[in-house]
Amino acid sequence: MLLPVSPHPTADNSRLVTPGANSGLFEVFRRRYLLTLIIRKEVGIRYRGSVLGWLWSYVKPLVQFVVFFVALGIFLNLNASIPFYPIYMLSGITIVTFFNEAFSNGTRSLVDNAALIKKIYLPREMFPVASVLVAAVNTIPQIVVILIIAIFLGWAPSVLHVLAVIFALVIVTVLAVGLGMLFGSVNATFRDAQSFVEIIVMCAVWASPVMYRWHMVADNVPGWVFDLYRLNPLTPAVELFHWGIWTPLGGANSAPMPGLLMYSFIALGIAVVVLVVGQIVFRRLEGRFAQDL
Repeated sequence: MLLPVSPHPTADNSRLVTPGANSGLFEVFRRRYLLTLIIRKEVGIRYRGSVLGWLWSYVKPLVQFVVFFVALGIFLNLNASIPFYPIYMLSGITIVTFFNEAFSNGTRSLVDNAALIKKIYLPREMFPVASVLVAAVNTIPQIVVILIIAIFLGWAPSVLHVLAVIFALVIVTVLAVGLGMLFGSVNATFRDAQSFVEIIVMCAVWASPVMYRWHMVADNVPGWVFDLYRLNPLTPAVELFHWGIWTPLGGANSAPMPGLLMYSFIALGIAVVVLVVGQIVFRRLEGRFAQDL
């Protein structure tokens, strides 16, 4: 005996969603376990087949530090004009290196994971976010080296100094995620974006007070140019790092960059805007990733 079929199905369709739909970055952190797996994969690939392994995270920044210290600290005599110049320079190099690695890896993240993107669906924002977090993992040894040297030299920070270092890392992280999504989504279609990022990364270390003091810029450019210089989010981030690590050692007699707190919050605001724009562009171009890759 056939039962009558109701013209109004009683199945609950309220939980059905469009295939591939997600809530962007919120979906990434909702699937934290999957994000952890990608980070482990990226870290494993980075050091696979390497004899030194994690030691490269210490060797590379130290070699870069020695080169710059000899060229600028000794030959240009900045070591005499800036107290504890090695710590000043090493702390600046660390925060900019973190940005450069996170930004560069985020831009390449979709192209590098093209095979995975074509096979299965998962929130694609996960790849640039994972690249930034991998860069953060690689930066931790560098920060440890700085702190050990600073403690040996008598570093005695206050709570505000520690918060300044954390604030700098937050600014750079948010900025790198936003730029990684923005340029990473464009790079999936136009590989020129990767070359453009290489130019930005090359200029980043000189566009902020990493190896020189901020007043060297203020003394040689018009006021409006110095204002633009301070609006670069990396500038207050680097200065926060200096204030947190270098100032408690020997930079206490050197005034911080004028308006450092204000420009730090402006930098965070700019980073958030870049993050929102990056997410919007990413979502608009996401439908083409599998085809373009």
